[in-house]
Amino acid sequence: MNKKISEEIISNSNTLIVYYRQGCHLCEQMLVSLYQQQKIHQSGVAFEIKIIDIDNNPKLLQQYNVDVPVVMYQDEVIFYHFFDEKEFKYTLKKMKK
Repeated sequence: MNKKISEEIISNSNTLIVYYRQGCHLCEQMLVSLYQQQKIHQSGVAFEIKIIDIDNNPKLLQQYNVDVPVVMYQDEVIFYHFFDEKEFKYTLKKMKK
């Protein structure tokens, strides 16, 4: 991902970045969980989900190959492989500020 795109995503404080790959069942489960949470929390804390396929970027592929899905908020990993409700709620609190 180039620096300009990264800065645009990070500048929106309510954006979760999901690094994934097509055909990954854990990635699909993660996205379902995040979209469900997005629907549940839309009246409280609205957030966007930005999906990035690591297989389209050699640098991301090298960095996250065995860790997908990886969910990041403001350039920090909040969880990977599985949805973590505790970390998600903590992140929502940070988004409110």
